[in-house]
Amino acid sequence: MKEFFTQFFTWWNGQTLGTRFFTWRKGQFVGEDEFGNRYYRYTQAQAIDSNVGAERRWVVYNGYADASKVPPGWRAWLCHNGDVPPSEEGYTPHPWEKPYVPNLTGTAQAYRPQGSSLSVGQRPAATGDYVPWTPGE
Repeated sequence: MKEFFTQFFTWWNGQTLGTRFFTWRKGQFVGEDEFGNRYYRYTQAQAIDSNVGAERRWVVYNGYADASKVPPGWRAWLCHNGDVPPSEEGYTPHPWEKPYVPNLTGTAQAYRPQGSSLSVGQRPAATGDYVPWTPGE
């Protein structure tokens, strides 16, 4: 019952009831990534948007809906940058690719550069090289 109310009243926890119903009726399961996100597609008879074509693609997040949890290969497939999903092409990440790091914006662990009003410590003094613009000069 809790899952029903969560899907009914929130959009950020997995999927809504409308998405669940559409996925159940018309979605074709394509694959799942290492985070448990599930990817679907639906091919229509005619294209609604000529840029995208007749195929619609979407992701059902495992837990909290965070777009930064979508790996690069799946992101490219969702954006129609490739026709073959990573589950069918045997994609292996390159050694230079970094592992997933959650988006920390808005948290205490967010990056705050030196001089930011939110960073700790003393703000550095102005260097005096700034000259304000005055209209008419």
